Amino acid sequence: MMDPDLPLEATHEVGWACLCLRAQRAARQLARIFDEVFRPLGLTNGQFSLLMSLNRPAPPRLTDLTGQLGMDRTTLTAAVKVLERRGLMRQEPDEKDKRAKRLMLTDEGRAILKEALPIWRKTHARIEAELERITAAQLRDGLDQIAGRNKPPEAASGTAAKS
Repeated sequence: MMDPDLPLEATHEVGWACLCLRAQRAARQLARIFDEVFRPLGLTNGQFSLLMSLNRPAPPRLTDLTGQLGMDRTTLTAAVKVLERRGLMRQEPDEKDKRAKRLMLTDEGRAILKEALPIWRKTHARIEAELERITAAQLRDGLDQIAGRNKPPEAASGTAAKS
């Protein structure tokens, strides 16, 4: 039985207007798409993102990645352990702070990223091409605004890779 103080119209309003619901639904669909294309490599979309975040000149600390990946430390630690067991990354003590660990790709991790990157590019281009009434850049900017993230410095010069 419907509660008169909670009419069906309220359900329809939330279903139509809720940004959180729409973002979650889109995120789940994107995750399914990328999980499927990475399956032959034995990767998930999250593992791809984590490995790619290690592809930088100076190995990051775990805490450097939590904001970038939008993950809490516990979840990120668990993800790191899985990739370490597969031999795709490793941790080494930070030279300046022995309590901290630096995360780095192994040769195997680099090799799998080289295989995964063309798959990501092709799939990402297809998804961007399917967008209507909004550019991919507008979508990225809007999602970053909601997440409270600023554009990386490279974005201002136009050299940042699309994400």
